[in-house]
Amino acid sequence: MKKATALLISLLLVSLSLFAGGAKEADSSILKVGATPDPHAAILEVVKDDLEKEGIKLEIVEFTDYVTPNEALSSGEIDANYFQHLPYLESANSEHGFDLVSAAGIHIEPLAVYSDKYTDLADLPEGATIAIPNDPTNEGRALLLLESAGLITLKENAGLEAVPSDIESNPKNLEFVEIEAPSIPRVLVDVDAAVINGNYAILAGLIATRDGLFVEGADSPYVNVIAVRSGFENDSRITALVEALKSDEVKAFIQERYPNGEVILVNE
Repeated sequence: MKKATALLISLLLVSLSLFAGGAKEADSSILKVGATPDPHAAILEVVKDDLEKEGIKLEIVEFTDYVTPNEALSSGEIDANYFQHLPYLESANSEHGFDLVSAAGIHIEPLAVYSDKYTDLADLPEGATIAIPNDPTNEGRALLLLESAGLITLKENAGLEAVPSDIESNPKNLEFVEIEAPSIPRVLVDVDAAVINGNYAILAGLIATRDGLFVEGADSPYVNVIAVRSGFENDSRITALVEALKSDEVKAFIQERYPNGEVILVNE
């Protein structure tokens, strides 16, 4: 009786081991990617079927802010994220101690200045209020854009993470309201102008080349990347994802969905 019980237990343990092994193998084919809704999640949807054919099940986890996607990636809740440009990634690593890297650059979303009240930046009045993102890299990016537009001059050493205190010349005495990037489209009616990130402008129905009073150039260094934990850049699922995102199918989708240059693919 004892031998029979021992044999039964052994067989049960073997079965559980095989089941666990099978589950682990199945899980290894799942790729969880965090993304903001538009354009990132929309672009990822295009490559789902192609990855499925390669045995990779793409699960898109949507986020609506710029903080939690990196936290989720760093903790291992997701395998990659697709929402941020490289300077933002580098800043997040420095500020939060993450060890995240870019697996590849995919596209640029031109930053632009928008206004519900004026059709030309020259019409902005003395003391006009301008909303800008409050995170370090996008705030600096916004101020650099306003400098390119001739509205302000920054100190020579301000760099990519410039803040309002780095403004050296402000002829119109513009006032800057620092707001979380996702909220800026909602306050556009309350300010004289606003600098809005491309993905949030798209969600708000704004097109940089149509509605923007001043638009960032196509040579922007702010390339949106596929971010992963350091050491996972060459994971076969990640390399397959990057290859799929650079396909002609994705290129055609972007040209059809964003025909006015809201999203510009890069060649790397």
